[in-house]
Amino acid sequence: MLLFKRAALGLTLLFSIAAQPALAGAYDDSINAARLGDTGELTDLLRQGLEADTVDAGGNTLLMLAAREGQLEVVDLLLRSGARASKRNPAGDSALMMAVLKGYQPIVERLLAAGAPLNHDGWTPLMYAAFQGQTDIARLLIDRGADINQRAPNLATALMFAARNGHIDIVKLLLDRGADANVVNDQNRTAHSWALENSNTDIAELLERRVPSVLKVAPAPAAPQKSGGTLRVLIE
Repeated sequence: MLLFKRAALGLTLLFSIAAQPALAGAYDDSINAARLGDTGELTDLLRQGLEADTVDAGGNTLLMLAAREGQLEVVDLLLRSGARASKRNPAGDSALMMAVLKGYQPIVERLLAAGAPLNHDGWTPLMYAAFQGQTDIARLLIDRGADINQRAPNLATALMFAARNGHIDIVKLLLDRGADANVVNDQNRTAHSWALENSNTDIAELLERRVPSVLKVAPAPAAPQKSGGTLRVLIE
């Protein structure tokens, strides 16, 4: 018989194989199927009782794994099977954020249609799009209601990430949609100063033309960074 339990941290374990030794590798099979796009294998496991929100050892749901690897058909299968697009892993990442980070727009659209949250504590999908230079996805997220000026754990905004990494099209998009160019993060950086630090002079000049007040914001010496999640790893 299949037995489902929840671990203390709320992570879903698969099944007890005491009565069905043939299912000994089912957990690994489900993880691999989600990552590799094996909808046939995953369909069989779901029919046998696999929970659609099963997680791997790192706390990533099958939906997150499929989204991260660009497996659109698996994403569709899991959503039809009841997988929740709102779930986040211990680092705070959701399936939507993983799809945004990799630039998989069709998956982003599916997850948005399934109700994946755009605005929440911590890092957000729009911040990931800005950091990676995913202009079309950033526009889509904004059109769907993403908060342009939301602050990350290190107090940075999507505009700061775009300026830091040289994504001028996203900088233009964010400014057009009302991004505040004068906010300061926990290292006392602005979008303008971060652009200059990374030799993105075209963005710095754009900010000076569009928002002359950026020249009046004098960043103080940097403070220790207090961020977390995937972007913390990428920034460092």
